[in-house]
Amino acid sequence: MNSAVKRIIVSGVVAVGAFGGTTSAAQDARSHAAYVARARSGTQGEVRVSAAALSADESAAVYGSPLADKLIQPVWIEVENNEDVPYWMMFAGLDPNFFPASEAAEAMAAGGSSRKLEELDRRFKELAFRNPVPPGGMVAGFVLTNLHEGVKLLQIDLFADRRSRSFSFLAVVPGLRTDYSESRVFRREFAADGGVVNFTDDPEFRAALEALPCCATNKDGSRNGDPLNLVIIGGIDDAFASLVRRGWSPTEATWKGSVMRMMSSALSRERYPYAPISNLYLFGRPQDIALQKARDNIHQRNHLRLWRSAMLYHGQPVWVGQISRDIGSRLTIHSPTLTTHKIDPDVDEAARALMEDLVYSQGLRAIGLVKGVGAAPKSAPRENLTTDPYYTAGMRTVLLFNSTPTSLTQIEVLPWEPFGRGFLKPAIEIEAGEP
Repeated sequence: MNSAVKRIIVSGVVAVGAFGGTTSAAQDARSHAAYVARARSGTQGEVRVSAAALSADESAAVYGSPLADKLIQPVWIEVENNEDVPYWMMFAGLDPNFFPASEAAEAMAAGGSSRKLEELDRRFKELAFRNPVPPGGMVAGFVLTNLHEGVKLLQIDLFADRRSRSFSFLAVVPGLRTDYSESRVFRREFAADGGVVNFTDDPEFRAALEALPCCATNKDGSRNGDPLNLVIIGGIDDAFASLVRRGWSPTEATWKGSVMRMMSSALSRERYPYAPISNLYLFGRPQDIALQKARDNIHQRNHLRLWRSAMLYHGQPVWVGQISRDIGSRLTIHSPTLTTHKIDPDVDEAARALMEDLVYSQGLRAIGLVKGVGAAPKSAPRENLTTDPYYTAGMRTVLLFNSTPTSLTQIEVLPWEPFGRGFLKPAIEIEAGEP
């Protein structure tokens, strides 16, 4: 480390009495806050970090201003440093486009008096997280980030002289009426339906994946719908953190408010990153969680549904899923809302796109293919529950995650089904009976 940076760190330690530590405003906010109770926490070395993302109502209560109206979201962070060096929390790691307290105050005071701006600027700076975190000390405060609803990935990076500590938390954000059960998705202790089988033998695990149903169904199981073309292995701190890191968002439950918002977005052609997704069924229940990656407008998105299975793979939870790409909207009598998204019929492309997306997540450890969907060539496509045709080579994409950062060159290709068959080769080229 060059001498200039060292001087900055030393100067920060000297000035910690003025600029470090927990401010009185942050202490007041912490003492009675629900977000502290749901904060995610972790320890590396002798450094402990706790963090939580605030809802729109919580941020308005803490800051006295409706920050969510300006798409600003405070993240509360507490760092306890029991090591022998000072640490700096890197705001840009949490959000490259974070808002300084002064900018947020200016945005909230727009059109108001200079006195109002001064009051907001003082309040916002009192609440801000203040570097550095001195040896043996604790600092708590807020970083102002761009708004996310439902869940938010909190990447906390701490920097010191030839030392660093990094934490990744997937935090629940109250307020969005999501269609998933938090008890199923966010609890570390998960009792899967029925007996849980932990597979450590690859051939047995592959056979179990191939024996799964080909498709999701309607509620009573009488009709097949979209193909179950995805398997995700991992939990809340690896698989789901990786998805959120790459811009995947939870979906909102179907209720009056979300339906009205969806209609408004359809008319205005605006993005609605939390737009509802209809229920499909597996294991006798609707999906445990649905995620989507919005594109230009509500008519275009990639979306996936996931069901927690009763399988583990080397102790890791196994999720069975369905992924497809929405390319438009249309009217239909097969939906309670009389509208549906039209899917791209090449469903294998959506699985390939997800794999390519997640290799950049830093959490993907291995990829593979297994049989189980059954081939449906373009000349003889199958239909989903809303009569959209689809074709497929019949493979399931398997994505295995862990919490240790993994570079592109470290990702393993599992020697199961060849990747040149039905994955890198489009299903459009595969006809029935092709060897």
